[in-house]
Amino acid sequence: MRDIELCIKRIFDVVSSIIGIILTLPLMIIIAILIKVTSAGPVFFTQDRLGKNGKAFKIIKFRTMIVNAEKEGDGLFINSENDYRITKIGRFLRATSLDELPQLFNVLKGDMSLVGPRPPVTYHPYKYADYSNEQKKRFEMRPGITGLAQVIVRNSVPWDERIRIDVEYVEKFSIWLDFKILLMTFLKILKRENIYYKPNNEYMH
Repeated sequence: MRDIELCIKRIFDVVSSIIGIILTLPLMIIIAILIKVTSAGPVFFTQDRLGKNGKAFKIIKFRTMIVNAEKEGDGLFINSENDYRITKIGRFLRATSLDELPQLFNVLKGDMSLVGPRPPVTYHPYKYADYSNEQKKRFEMRPGITGLAQVIVRNSVPWDERIRIDVEYVEKFSIWLDFKILLMTFLKILKRENIYYKPNNEYMH
């Protein structure tokens, strides 16, 4: 049954990403123009992330920060929405999650899914070899644009807790759970909560 649901999940990803790209293409073009005319640098931000089975891939997002932001300030971490490295349009894109739209191409390509564990960078919080066997379960499925951890805690808890929730998602995966997560994602975006990691003022870019 799980294999059948995984097959249905992939078909849904392909169909949904194609429809999503077609419907949001005008919006993505407008966002691209705004990014280009309001700040120096490329329209897109790409970064190596860990995907299924620990295989690295390049995630695509709209650039919301100044070029080489990771080499300035607090590096991977963002203290608040007032971080000087975030561009004016970038602040809006991050708050509305519109910076995630280009990841539909990652989904279509097969690097990602609409729903799944969020893909971490290749070296934080751990390198793939340094995850425990239990934690590596989160890599048994394609990473997602949204996921269980995103709708429950987003960035309000440390990585180890997010990983635990990711593992729970993999173990309890079902098509119905995916649909519930997608619905909850829209509600989370509307509430605009837990965008930044408040306990220690940290947030992974």
